[in-house]
Amino acid sequence: MMAADLVLRGGRVIDPSQDLDCVTDVAFADGVVVGLGDGLSGDSIHDVSGHIVTPGLVDLHTHVYWGGTSLGIDAEEYARLSGVTTSVDTGSAGPGNFPGFRRHVIDQSAVRILAYLNISFAGIYAFSHRIMVGESHDMRLMAACDAVEVVEANRDVIVGIKVRLGRIASGSSGIAPLDIALQVADKTGLPMMVHIDEPPPTYEAVVERLRPGDVLTHCYRPFPNAPIDGKGQVRSEVLKARDRGVIFDIGHGKGSFSWKTARVMMAAGFPPDVISSDVHQLCINGPAYDQVTTMSKFLCLGMKLQDIIARATSAPAFALRRPELGSLRPGSVGDATILSVQEGEFPFEDVLGEFVIGSQRLLSKGVVVGGCWWHPSPGEQH
Repeated sequence: MMAADLVLRGGRVIDPSQDLDCVTDVAFADGVVVGLGDGLSGDSIHDVSGHIVTPGLVDLHTHVYWGGTSLGIDAEEYARLSGVTTSVDTGSAGPGNFPGFRRHVIDQSAVRILAYLNISFAGIYAFSHRIMVGESHDMRLMAACDAVEVVEANRDVIVGIKVRLGRIASGSSGIAPLDIALQVADKTGLPMMVHIDEPPPTYEAVVERLRPGDVLTHCYRPFPNAPIDGKGQVRSEVLKARDRGVIFDIGHGKGSFSWKTARVMMAAGFPPDVISSDVHQLCINGPAYDQVTTMSKFLCLGMKLQDIIARATSAPAFALRRPELGSLRPGSVGDATILSVQEGEFPFEDVLGEFVIGSQRLLSKGVVVGGCWWHPSPGEQH
């Protein structure tokens, strides 16, 4: 092993990409992971005994175009809060304003930002406590040619195409924006992430058109347009979609996680493929809060800690087609998250106001970014 710049010593390393769960050291050099094992040495040693070390958390659904859109939060502050070293912005920017997002936010960020490009020209431009105009309402904004051009110029950071559908997002346009998004995704060879809110269109109509590798976000939505029917059964179209390789993502957000739906889906053997927060300005102070809070809710649902971590590391990396993320294998990017499990009584709310009291919650205690100790705050000594 090459000489290490940084060693995390004595933590419980949980890395689902390697089926690894043991107490050991992790070493970083030149921005990548260079080794795992006992008694590793390096220029800087951080004792993380008593804590959990995971690959850097990947939040597959965020909105981090801070200052450029009304819903954007700051990705660096979010990393300090929630241990997320890769924030995937899902459609905040469209072809018309992506260059600004790239220059002023993505390229300036100390933590990694990837993006699904919105098929709508201006992205999500009217989303606040006072103004709510779905960007897919107006078909004149569906910018297929512009989207292809922007993808080709930014393939290093654009990972897919985002389209938002439903009464709130697409209104009278219905499912038609999906036709445009599908064409752009096909032309560029990228997957889609598809948002569905209230009908129309129906949940079934959207899910049956998704392809292997496409992401259906808000997969534990409440009624209406929940993935379960009135008899408490998972819709057949949902089961068929999973069988053909559609990826089901939580995307908690302001309106898209219901305890009732979650209990039925888990009992039916339909856990999410990916756990994400859909963090933005309207939910960062509740009900979603952040990624570790969203992950903690699955402890309440009986999911094993290792499986929860997989759905916030290796699983989103697979969805992104970025195998260098979400892993602590030597050669992977040098990102790691340090977590603790706190015992007690913790109220966790869903988007309908139902509270469940959990006995455990996950907390972020620090992050490594690009092989360097970065969190909790600039200039703080460790």
